[in-house]
Amino acid sequence: MRHLKFAPSWLRYLIIFLLLMGISFRFFNLDGKVYSHDETYTSLRISGYTITEVKKQIFNNRVIAGESFAQFQGANPEKNLNDTIMTLAKEDSYHPPLYYIIARFWMQIFGNSVTAIRSLSACISLLVFPCVYWLCRELFNVPLSVPSVAIALVAISPIQLVYAQEAQEYILWLVTILLSSASLLRAMRLEDELLKERQRPDLFAIWSIYAVTLAISLYIFLWSAFVAVAHGIYAIVTAKFQLTKTVKTYLLASLVGFLAFMPWITVVIGDFFQFLISADKTTTQSSLMPIVPFLLMQLSRIFFDVDLRSDNYLGNSIIPIFLILVGYSIYFLCQTTNYKIWFFLMALIVVPALPLIVPGLIAGGIQSSTEAYFIPSYLGIQVTIAYLLATQLANASVSRRSIWHIILALVIICGLISCKVSSQAETWWNKGISYDHPQVAQIINQAAHPLLISDALNNNYGNIFSLSYLLEPKVRFLLVNNQKTPKIPNGYTDVFLFNPSDTWRETIETKYKSNTDIVYSDKYYSVWKLTKRRSAE
Repeated sequence: MRHLKFAPSWLRYLIIFLLLMGISFRFFNLDGKVYSHDETYTSLRISGYTITEVKKQIFNNRVIAGESFAQFQGANPEKNLNDTIMTLAKEDSYHPPLYYIIARFWMQIFGNSVTAIRSLSACISLLVFPCVYWLCRELFNVPLSVPSVAIALVAISPIQLVYAQEAQEYILWLVTILLSSASLLRAMRLEDELLKERQRPDLFAIWSIYAVTLAISLYIFLWSAFVAVAHGIYAIVTAKFQLTKTVKTYLLASLVGFLAFMPWITVVIGDFFQFLISADKTTTQSSLMPIVPFLLMQLSRIFFDVDLRSDNYLGNSIIPIFLILVGYSIYFLCQTTNYKIWFFLMALIVVPALPLIVPGLIAGGIQSSTEAYFIPSYLGIQVTIAYLLATQLANASVSRRSIWHIILALVIICGLISCKVSSQAETWWNKGISYDHPQVAQIINQAAHPLLISDALNNNYGNIFSLSYLLEPKVRFLLVNNQKTPKIPNGYTDVFLFNPSDTWRETIETKYKSNTDIVYSDKYYSVWKLTKRRSAE
């Protein structure tokens, strides 16, 4: 690897072009996709209102317009930053507060629109590029080739684009993973150099950066704990299971990072025990996918994604190609690099994924909503592929370089096509239970003067908020709590019931002497239309 050349000039120009394309895709059509169920919860937490308060104010058996939701979907003068933090602590402690604090300040400046909140993620995603460069420099100690190829792959990776346009904390989490990983590698390298040089004044600073970035990462997403475990395994294994000075310093820096997180982890632990003793253990709807197809699909989405949820044939045909490429890249990495390089990437790929994969094997499936938890694995795979491509394009024979030119072209074409399709779509696989909202909204919007009735059970609460972004101003909402019988006023041409239970729907039919006809149904919810019964002749 010491002989790895600089990237040829044509490749450097190509990388610059791909970087510009990736940046453009991140800011294109930010408000075009469904503002999903989970994203509406992001806006709710930013607003500082609790779910209980929202249910009291709008799920109260009164007819309201779509504008009534705006108060609970972003920064507002009625609630302050402390309310944002407290609502997370009370109702959603498994989401640490740092991203929501940043997002609240952002929305106070730029407004509460979908474009505004998603532009925060898009801007944060730009930090990924220099952070990837730093990580690759620390791993491979080459000035341009591998880091530049890695930046290009990340720029046009469809799965990176998904989280760069999502109003959630995942892209910020990726930045902290990169920073903590790169700072760890640099600190360990400086510790090794300290054996030869008596003084390195920047050593304390770089270990401090690791401790701070670890704490920040934990305050963004709890799954960072497993990234820290991967770092710990790496530090101990590379020290050959000896308590060296490097390991001691690493343990001290990690302890500082976790101690800084203690105020929030006590909240999480308290909520967990409260859940165990509570008699009201409500469950949310989730779908399990067979674990092998799930992992193969996620592997493919790193490079190629035209919403494989709706095109199984195309997905099944492209997955084996990238599976072979990833498998060979891991083999090539292990064969051609020092164990301190390949073991770090393998730990980053495997360790954070195991807590998802092992229970999935036991349960016979994995929750389809856990895609974002594999972000460390996506990163490790992309860096591994970047090393393979950069090495083969620079050092292979002329005949072999031709083959790798074709492979590089395939990866680039797949990435650009995926980003183009994704950027223009109105819904995508990551929208989960909100995937089909555009179809539902189209049905309701066709009515002249429609009324949408729903309760707050299960996922109805978030789905109604998500639908409110797609429904026209003429649509009115009649929302009730605890499945009370709604008071339906006259004057509406069409009355729709959103995901009613059979018992509640039959109660409404009986009271209003009407029938209900299903107009939409999927595995998550159903929509019914209330129609008057015809009098017997």
